[in-house]
Amino acid sequence: MTFDFPTWDPVLFDLPGPVDVRWYGLMYIVGFVIAQWIVTRLARARFLPVDPQRVGDLMVALLIGVIIGGRMGYALFYDQGLVDPIRIFELWRGGMSFHGGLIGVFVAFTWWSRKNSVPWLRLGDACALCVTPGILAVRFANFINGELYGRVTEATTFGAMRFPTDAVALTELGLAGIEDTRSKELALQVAVGHRPWESVADRLAPAYSDGTPIPWDAIRPRLDWERAAEAVPFRHPSQLYEGLSEGLLLGLVLLLAYLLLRRRPLGPGGYGGIFLAGYGVARFLLEYVRQPDSQFTSSDDPVGTVLFGMTMGQTLSSAMVLTGAYFIWRGLRTRANAGPDSPAGIDVEAAT
Repeated sequence: MTFDFPTWDPVLFDLPGPVDVRWYGLMYIVGFVIAQWIVTRLARARFLPVDPQRVGDLMVALLIGVIIGGRMGYALFYDQGLVDPIRIFELWRGGMSFHGGLIGVFVAFTWWSRKNSVPWLRLGDACALCVTPGILAVRFANFINGELYGRVTEATTFGAMRFPTDAVALTELGLAGIEDTRSKELALQVAVGHRPWESVADRLAPAYSDGTPIPWDAIRPRLDWERAAEAVPFRHPSQLYEGLSEGLLLGLVLLLAYLLLRRRPLGPGGYGGIFLAGYGVARFLLEYVRQPDSQFTSSDDPVGTVLFGMTMGQTLSSAMVLTGAYFIWRGLRTRANAGPDSPAGIDVEAAT
């Protein structure tokens, strides 16, 4: 059973200049607002030994950590061109690594915990319990952008879709060489019938980066998605797979662990371990349907393996699983050694 890709405009509000209000940025904000609400409740429940009034300061540190880590991680693992001191701050152009963002968050909460004399492992547990709604939101934004789509599959695959952002689609529509992201997005809106040509014509980039004029008059007749779709392969909507598994499902597992064990919680690091192991397993498996990273693929290696037959995502996720397993073991051992009146218990009344 196939579905039609909705082709929503990635920009929620157009603003003058190079910066727009995008779904991608909005979903980050949604994720952090929900995360702050969750961490505040954890602080009130005494699961996290932090004054609830200080949670806002913590979230600012985590936000800085995820942005810097995400961008630096993408530059390190996937696109060395982002090391450019100007490009690395162009967040609206995309390019964020989850694993890099995770490292950035780790550095941020470790620094914050030392500065404020808060146990860093328990702070990590709080981060693990609050992060999954943000993962779900950001993967939804990836879906809206038509990025991070999955590998080619059969039309009979449940959920299979054709993406107008597919390289084949862009070639068919005459947009493969367009460098300006917003021009490409607006042209796609015309191709799928969501906007008339007249409403976008004066907002399209007039030339390529080398100064050569873009032949929009020749491209305009080709902006017909119904025609182009016939040549476009069906793909897995892997963004939705990731949002549901790494965001929703993993979030439910963590919520159940928190609720079922709140009278005698896992020791410090246990919940963080569940997150690391759970995310790592999900991401490792989903790499089999994700589109391979082009920077690692070749004619001899179309999957893009980097270590022992694993992709970059699987390599990083394997490290997450091993680290998570250690912290789960540590959390169980610490819990087993705690008595029923241990101060690790959660104030249930304060949490409600």
